[in-house]
Amino acid sequence: MPVIHRLSLLSLLVLAAPHAGAESLADCRRIADAGQRLACYDGLDKEIPTEMAPAATSTVANLKPPAAAPQESADSLLGKAWELDPGERGHILRIRPYKPVYALPLFHATNANRKPSSPATGHSSEDVDLSSNEAKLQISLKSKLYEDIFGSNGDLWFGYTQSSRWQVYTGASSRPFRETNHEPEAMLVWRTDYNLAGWRARYVSLGVNHQSNGRSLPLSRSWNRVIAALALERDDWTLTLRPWWRIPEKAANDDNPDISSYLGRADVQLVKSWGKQQFSVLLRHNLEGGRNGRGALQLDYAFPIAGELRGHLQWFSGYGESMIDYNHRANYYGVGVSLLEWY
Repeated sequence: MPVIHRLSLLSLLVLAAPHAGAESLADCRRIADAGQRLACYDGLDKEIPTEMAPAATSTVANLKPPAAAPQESADSLLGKAWELDPGERGHILRIRPYKPVYALPLFHATNANRKPSSPATGHSSEDVDLSSNEAKLQISLKSKLYEDIFGSNGDLWFGYTQSSRWQVYTGASSRPFRETNHEPEAMLVWRTDYNLAGWRARYVSLGVNHQSNGRSLPLSRSWNRVIAALALERDDWTLTLRPWWRIPEKAANDDNPDISSYLGRADVQLVKSWGKQQFSVLLRHNLEGGRNGRGALQLDYAFPIAGELRGHLQWFSGYGESMIDYNHRANYYGVGVSLLEWY
């Protein structure tokens, strides 16, 4: 074959094949000769398998954000109230509701305690002018002071509850506040998650509780307790069991030595919520049998009125509706409104 023919054939082969070493479009751009550059582009196009297209599409699809994880069908009442669930953690010193916050303009006693007494020396009063109808007010808040004290569990909470009985209908005696009870407490709360007879156990706690009416003799009443608690829930129900032990006091400082026999040694509370309605039952007992068995039962029902305002009905029967009445038995009926309920 003549030399000139061999050179022509070689040129055609070069133009027909991709440029040697070309692996990308950038490599082709660096070729000076226009014919060779075009051949390089054509060669790269032929080297890309058609099967790659679906794979590329799949890769792009995989870059899309994953669908959001499904939410739980129902919120945990105790989980929100005590910041037990992962999404509720990390809020230190945030003020949260504790017990119900309400105002009962009508609070009627079937047997008003007009002569409060205690077996402690100097703690019995003379007859007092007292109306069977008064108003009852309660505020209650709590806040977490420290989180995960014991590794990844154990939260320290502080709570405060104040309830007042106001003789608002006794204009002749300047409408005094008959009784105000103060109840500060500190609680260590451990998160739990196990099944107990069909209920989900959410936490156990141990705390120190002080309760008093802040009054001078002869009407001073107070006590201190160590309270344990176990809280469970199932659907829209919560159940809290609380046994306690009274911290002993010296006889000279004890306003009410027999208070455990009347205000009890344990209580149990059952709460049912649906929408903005809520019903609760509180049962308290001294755990003594026979004629010495004493306690109390309280029922509360709240229902929506407007916005966050709810109507509130309360019935109490037994001993110790307030500290001054710890050893006095009566029935009480309350009607009013509430801003916050349990949890």
